[in-house]
Order: sequence, then structure tokens, then C-alpha cells
Amino acid sequence: MSPLTPRRRTGTTRMLTSAAAAVVVVTSLSTPAAAAPTNPANPAPTWSGLDTRQWTQPVPAPGGLAATMPLDPALSLPQAGRAVRQVYGTIDQHGNPAISTSVVFLPHGEAPEGGWPVIAWAHGTTGLGDDCSPSTLPRSERDAEYLGHWLDQGYAVVASDYVGLGTPGLLSYLNGPATARAIVDSVIAAHGSDLPLSPTWALVGQSQGAGAALNTAVLATDLGAPAGLDYRGVVATGAPANIEHIFQWGGPGFPPVNLPTGLNLYAMYILAGFRDQHPELDINSLLTPAGRDMVDAAETLCYAAMREKVGSFQVSQGLARPLKDIPDVFGKLQRYMGTPAVGYDRPIFLGQGLLDMDVPAPSALSLAAEMALNHQPLEFRVYPDQDHSGTVYAATPDATAFLARIMG
Repeated sequence: MSPLTPRRRTGTTRMLTSAAAAVVVVTSLSTPAAAAPTNPANPAPTWSGLDTRQWTQPVPAPGGLAATMPLDPALSLPQAGRAVRQVYGTIDQHGNPAISTSVVFLPHGEAPEGGWPVIAWAHGTTGLGDDCSPSTLPRSERDAEYLGHWLDQGYAVVASDYVGLGTPGLLSYLNGPATARAIVDSVIAAHGSDLPLSPTWALVGQSQGAGAALNTAVLATDLGAPAGLDYRGVVATGAPANIEHIFQWGGPGFPPVNLPTGLNLYAMYILAGFRDQHPELDINSLLTPAGRDMVDAAETLCYAAMREKVGSFQVSQGLARPLKDIPDVFGKLQRYMGTPAVGYDRPIFLGQGLLDMDVPAPSALSLAAEMALNHQPLEFRVYPDQDHSGTVYAATPDATAFLARIMG
């Protein structure tokens, strides 16, 4: 499919968004998984010589580097000539100074003049607990292959864990502003070390990371330019956009259909993050006892363990009262997890598989429509026969060509 051509802005933007978001429920029907054990286990993290779950040292200014250590070889990639784990300063979801962690992978060989151009990798859902931080675990087969591809293309990869994941505090799941700050600060911190990096950089994200990358994209120039960074654009596949349009209606018996396990799992992560962001709302008072148990578990269980725990449990069973009981719940959700449709000053590559059941296609389709109507610099690609992970592979040739154009 050729890039989506921007059209004149009309008053239909809100209708397109709301209607497409509503279709998410219809397109997400499937038979839920069977009930599962109540106490599944997380994987064991490897801290590469520095356990960051507690931090008693001074917190650096945003983008300031606190520590660099070699990444445990078991966590590196074959395509990486060097890999380090870094600890750096940032700002958390509550506006407080915080630390975050990242991994920097460098390609094999000698860096080109001016240093390796940088891809900031925004990872997908791994969980909210400290055991779930990507810098402490082997990469999934898909992510290892994908990141290896970018290394083979001559890019360094800076991969933030996001603030609160493997560090004090809770990961604020799908919180765009907090995640964006952590990503930009990881790139600034990487340039503050002795690594041979070019100031030229771009964003690449998938799933949760696609939303994070898009939120980062509208802030990247302003946040990075004072540190001498040259932001060029963003690649996002499987972006979770406009979910707040349907999530706001959650309540006892709604949605009135059985959702796939994955969507119920994501809902528990959202509720856990939203509860942490807004303690004044007393989210627990909206939950059933079983829902409270699920949301509490979401704060610690990584994806595989949380999926096992959720089993056939539905988000509609977890809510004793409608989310609409919260004043301005849509506004609060949008500020927390919304994906911007405007404000992009560099090119956007948006890819979506039509068979995606983790982030159903209307999510990205509605976002693309909004972007086009608002004349954003969008290249939109649809992959009709691909699911959530398959889109990563299918989009790779298109994304590679896109990055070669904007990074040159």
C-alpha cells in the first residue's frame, strides 16, 4: 500500500476515532483461555553487576549518567560488538527525579566518522514488576532478530527499560509522557559516555513501545536538541492508539463479550498503572475482590506469568462499578495513555497488521486517519495477512528503507 495521502481536515475526525475505537470490541472476540494457577512465577533477572531495584546514591539530572557496566554476555546479541548496561537520571510519572536503566548495543567493527547513528528502541509489554526489565532478561526471539537487523544495518541501539521497571517505583504502563522522557534521557545518557555515537537518532517501537515511540516523537526535538541530539523520525508498528475511547466505558458486564486473554491482561496493567498515577481516585473502590487481586498481581507479574494468572478472567468481572463514575475519566485516561495525532515535526512510519488481535487494527487505522486529516508527515502501511508479531517482520523492509532515507 502506498503512503496515506493527507486530506483536508474535516469535522469527521472525532467520529472516525470513536467509531473505529468501538470496533475494537467487535474485532477482538475469541474464545478465552482456560483458568490458570493463581501463583505463576516470573523469570529470574540478571543484573549485570548492579541491582537497581533499590537506589541510595544521588539521582543525576535528567539524561545524566549514573553508571555504566558491561552487559552480561548471556543478555547480549550476536550482532553486537559491544553491549553495556547504563543507569541514568530521568523524571517519573509523578514529576519526581528518578533513575532508569537501559542497554546500549554497538555494531561490530569500527564506528564511522562521527559515530554510529542511533536507534532508540521502545520495547513492547514485558510487565510492570522489577523482574520484567528487558535489560535483565534475554530478548525474545523476535526482538533479538529485530534488534540484530538494525545492528547489521549499522545502527547503534539504545534500549530503555522505561522509568520504574527494574528501578524504584512502578512502571506507569502506557503512560506516554513519562515513557517519552525516559527514552530521550536514555539517548542523552548514552551520548554522555565514551561510546562512539552520532547525534543523529530515530525512534523504533512495537506494541506498547509503538505508543511510547509516538509519544516520544512529539517531544524528541525539544528535549534532545539542548543536548546536541539530531532527531530524524519514528517507526511504530502495532500502535495501541485510541484505546481510551472504549476503555472509559468499562464496568460490570462491559464489554458484554468475552475478550481474548491478552486484552484482559493489558487491561489489568492499565488499571494498575492508572491507579498508581491517580491515588486520589481510589481505583480500588471500583474493583471487585477478584479484580483487586488481579490488579495487585499486575504490579509484579511479568507477561507470561500474568497471562497464566488472568486465564479466562474478564475485565468486566473485575469492575464492581463503572469507570464512568470517575469525574472526567476520559480526559484523565487520554492524558495518561493517549497517543498524539498532531505535533510531529519529523517523518512517521506507521505499520499495522489486519490480523492483529493484541492491538486490533482499528486502533492504528483511526490514528492514521487523524494524522492524515491533520497533515502530519505520515507514511502508513497495512499488512493484510499479518498478526501482531508478524507485522514486525513484514514491515522490516519498508521500515529499513524509511530509516535509510531519513537518517542519511
